[in-house]
Amino acid sequence: MTVSREKVPGVVIAGLRGGSGKTIISLGITAAWKARNITVAPFKKGPDYIDAGWLSRAAGRPCYNLDTYLCTQSTVQTSYLTHSQSCDIAMVEGNRGLFDGIDMEGTTSTSELAKLLDLPVVLVLDCTKSTRTMAAVLMGCMQFDPDINICGVILNRLAGKRHEGKVRANIERFCNIPVLGAVPKLKEEDFPERHMGLVTSEEHAGSDISLSRARQVALDNIDIDELFSKVSSYKGKGMPDVDIPFQETIPAVSTPENQEPVSDNMTVTIGIVRDSAFQFYYPDNIEALENLGARIKFISPLSQSDIPEVDAIYMGGGFPETHAAQLSANETFRNNLKELSRSGLPIYAECGGLIFLGESICLDDVVYSMTGILPLRFGLSKRPQGHGYTEVEVVNENPFYARGEVLRGHEFRYSKVLSIDYDDTAMAFKMIRGKGILEKKDGFFQNNTFGTYTHIHALGTTGWAPSLIAKARSYKASR
Repeated sequence: MTVSREKVPGVVIAGLRGGSGKTIISLGITAAWKARNITVAPFKKGPDYIDAGWLSRAAGRPCYNLDTYLCTQSTVQTSYLTHSQSCDIAMVEGNRGLFDGIDMEGTTSTSELAKLLDLPVVLVLDCTKSTRTMAAVLMGCMQFDPDINICGVILNRLAGKRHEGKVRANIERFCNIPVLGAVPKLKEEDFPERHMGLVTSEEHAGSDISLSRARQVALDNIDIDELFSKVSSYKGKGMPDVDIPFQETIPAVSTPENQEPVSDNMTVTIGIVRDSAFQFYYPDNIEALENLGARIKFISPLSQSDIPEVDAIYMGGGFPETHAAQLSANETFRNNLKELSRSGLPIYAECGGLIFLGESICLDDVVYSMTGILPLRFGLSKRPQGHGYTEVEVVNENPFYARGEVLRGHEFRYSKVLSIDYDDTAMAFKMIRGKGILEKKDGFFQNNTFGTYTHIHALGTTGWAPSLIAKARSYKASR
């Protein structure tokens, strides 16, 4: 079975660096197009969950991450083609600076993604205390990689009309690139930031108001009609045809003969812990479980005391530290999860989920009890303790991965391990790249409970979903 899709036009919104304002501009354009009944397929370049959550809310549909470090290039292309179908246009928000990647060649950069998908780029220029220099910077970007099609720029953080006029005149004269918008300095309280960037849309009490303001900023300051016209009429070199095995992209149900359908008694229920404390999930991960025949049941330690009947639990990352008091107060849920873990229920937890599996987290000298499933005690630092892509080798037998596998993921955390009781055989991963839990080890497990700082993407780590399903079926059968 193969994937064959017609390409939907799209645009990559890029910046010169992280924090240049491309997220708010991407949100504003997306929301403005949506308000005009244009169906927008949102994508986020890289492993970011927070920006993706905001883009999803702005577009009114799931936002998918496109990452050539976590997934193969053909998988990224297929994801774009598949998830933009039935849409009018695709919005791809870049990350970091346009050419920033993991090496000197710019591998995994926004520019390389734009070339891979054959999409035009709109560059957001932070014009703070600068005028003519912006033309020089833009000219440098144009010459640095002539294969990148910069179809326009949006001037950002302008001090006023005089400032805008000077920058606009220089860019149009020296670069011959159209200025598609000029955005003044905005008030920071519209999109408050925390230690990992923008506050998640789930936690932002005024998220709908903020999106409404971003939409109005775009309508007032960006020529969204001209932008739509330019992107829709873009004629590039053409993206190579993508014709790959479907199961290589989205895991399908497999039986020994790979023929028989899944019977009712093989169907399992996966509980996903999702609320404002635990919200970092790639849509692809949840869909991979569903594609394998799983029923999904969302549960929350913030609003539920009892855990419904499930055959496995998947806990993503998030900000348990901002909900520590409420999580700690729900003793019934904590004890219930601990009992289920001891009974052999498969539990897979990432980052924030790992913290909840631990014994406690200490914040401002106050210790909050967690589930106590794993002998870990956490604290919080003011600086990142793990930040960036990871690569791990599976070195010990464990419930979910085969020894010898090499997996790619990412970590971004401010939490730190204050103390831990373990031996080497209880850590599944040796870190080839990244920090992990401690001493370049990650993937702490006991029985069928597994906690890791490494986030994985199901389309890159294709064995994860089938493994979790297999464990869930085994647990269901044992009951």
